[in-house]
Amino acid sequence: MSKKARRIVIIIASILLIAGLVLVLYQPVSVELGKAEAQNIIEEFDKTVERSKKHTKAKTSSAQAQSQGSEMNVDVEALKAACIKYNKSLIDNQGTVNTSDYTKAALRLGDYGVTNNVFGYITAQSIGMKLPIYLGANNSMMSIGAAHMCNTSLPVNMSDTNCSIAGHTGYRGRVFFDNLRQLSVGDEVKIKTYWQTIKYNVIDTKIVTDKQSQDFYIQKGRKLLTLMTCVSNSKGGFDRFLVICEKKN
Repeated sequence: MSKKARRIVIIIASILLIAGLVLVLYQPVSVELGKAEAQNIIEEFDKTVERSKKHTKAKTSSAQAQSQGSEMNVDVEALKAACIKYNKSLIDNQGTVNTSDYTKAALRLGDYGVTNNVFGYITAQSIGMKLPIYLGANNSMMSIGAAHMCNTSLPVNMSDTNCSIAGHTGYRGRVFFDNLRQLSVGDEVKIKTYWQTIKYNVIDTKIVTDKQSQDFYIQKGRKLLTLMTCVSNSKGGFDRFLVICEKKN
């Protein structure tokens, strides 16, 4: 073999080796980058919550307002009131609203000063899950975090609510609801919004078909949280894995 041919072989082998390493490392590296991105979004959310609290309480001097510059300040009270109004509107409409249309945003967050579409975040310490929550279970929102399903309750600590949140499993390069099946009865799941943290406990898990929606309905007097992700039905399609949680007080 000539020197030129050997050089070409070496170059091709090097390219194949690098390509192989990229394929091997893509998933774990992408997952870690995704976790870091989610953590940054959550940290910024917490900062916004604190800033908005100070802004609401103080509103004292123009100097303070100027010092905050263009930083996002959320009208927390108006947003909370809108969530309560929205939740109440669902109570008498269960079974008549279009519960298959989960992809829309329940509220326009921009109307309340939220410029990054983040409504809050969800954590489940027992499975290492910590994800930002967006409104509308559509492809755009579910590619970056967990997503609230429109026509289900928003997470507010009030009776007659069933907040339903969807997340991907097996999304290439990210971990969203992949570990949901590891949750056990009694495990704690928390949702933090701009005005409160709600602590739920897992009370049941189940698999349903994509045609079954009754578990997303409000149950009188209860404060429910229903988490959903897709699982294979072994027939080339997908069923839905549900984690049903409840706040007892």
